[in-house]
Parts: sequence; structure tokens; C-alpha cells
Amino acid sequence: MGQQTSYYRHNVAYAEFLANWDEGFYAKYTDTLHPERAGARVLDVGCGVGQVVRRLAAAGFEAYGVEVSEPSVARARAAGLRCELYDGCHLPYPDRHFAAAGALNVLEHVEAPEAFLAELVRVVEPGGRVVVSSPNFFRALGWRDYHPTMRGLGNKWRNLRRLLAKRRQIRQEPDAVRFDRMTPIVRPVFQPDDDAIVKTNGLEIAFFLERAGCVVERVECTDRYVARWLDRLLNATPLRYLMFNAFVVARRG
Repeated sequence: MGQQTSYYRHNVAYAEFLANWDEGFYAKYTDTLHPERAGARVLDVGCGVGQVVRRLAAAGFEAYGVEVSEPSVARARAAGLRCELYDGCHLPYPDRHFAAAGALNVLEHVEAPEAFLAELVRVVEPGGRVVVSSPNFFRALGWRDYHPTMRGLGNKWRNLRRLLAKRRQIRQEPDAVRFDRMTPIVRPVFQPDDDAIVKTNGLEIAFFLERAGCVVERVECTDRYVARWLDRLLNATPLRYLMFNAFVVARRG
């Protein structure tokens, strides 16, 4: 069990933190995760206390969740949801078991993000959908940014240069590409993603999903529903890789 998994395993305060999220926050991710077949199996990795699993089950799907936090799984099971504890590395399901699988705000917390994405793809059937949503820690455009790595003109300039360097590396040295890591932030009052250890971004998420055998359908910077005209505007150009979040939708080949 890795250090991050150990941190969450018995952390009651973190389970409380997740339980207080507004369920509307999960709506776009959940709706995108819907399989095309009624009643099909679908998996939410890092399911927390089961908000996404509950919404998927209510929509008529055979919904499952896995989570590294024992208090979170206990809450989800008490609500009658199909959620179980796992080790944060190996999904306890056979190959090609689900019509769709996804992870919302999980990738930035795992110790082996490249392997995590490959494992997520492994359990999805050919033609099935994979949805990954994480913060964009290489934000170069935006305002009121919540994480220190995103704030200030200096950080934004460094993020832009790093993202351009990543794009060159993907073209020229694809075997050398790895997500950048960072040190968790420790402060008296916890703020969102203080515990993040991976600089997630849409460019590399799409790259690693393709390496795992997927066809990427879209990369967006909006992980929640906004006005349709605004959504189209924000995602119309490559500037989407520089803003807000990394919302990547793919299909397994």
C-alpha cells in the first residue's frame, strides 16, 4: 500500500469532506459516463461516499464503485450502494468487464498515474467509454485560481512553458513522457487539492489514454455544466489546454 493510500485509508475527516460535496458537482461527469446500453455495468473509481454510483444506479445502470477510504466505503455501503475497498493500484475486476469506467478528481492523488490510467482502460470493454476528470495544474489562463501552482503571472508563465515542453516531448520522445509530481501542501486548514501529488493536465491524460489503446473523443476544460454557448466558446480552440480543468472522454479501441 502506497503512502497516499495509507493517508486516506482510515481518514474519517476526509470522508466527511467528500460527503459534503454538492451532488450537482458530479452531474456532467456522471452523465458523460452513461453507457449506451440500458442496464450496462459502469464503474466509478475513487467513488468517495458513492454520490456518482447513486446517480448511475438511479439512471438504471448496474453501478459499481471502488475507493481506498474505509470510512467512505462504509458510508456508501450503508446506503445500499455497490462500493468496495481496493488498494489504489489494481482494480478487482476482470478485463473488459464494464461498458464504461471513469475517475473524477482521483488521478492527481495517485502515486503511479500512468499505470492508473492503463488499469482503468483494462477493465473497459472494446468500444466502451472512459472518462477522466482532474484539475489542470498547468493553468496559464484564468483568475481566482484556488491552488498555489496556478496563481500569479510567474506561475502561469512557467505552466505555459512546461506545457509546451510536454507537447514537444510527446512528439519527439513519447517513451519518456511522465506526469510531473509535486509535494502535498500542509497547512492548518485543509483546502481542495492540498493533498494532490500529480500535476494533471488534459494533454497528458489524453496521451496516456491513447497509449493504453483508446481513441480520445474530446478534451475539455469544463468539468461542470455551464451555458452551452460558453462551453462551446471555452472549448473551441487549443486554449482549452491552458484553462480550468482537464475533462477527457475516450473510447477503448
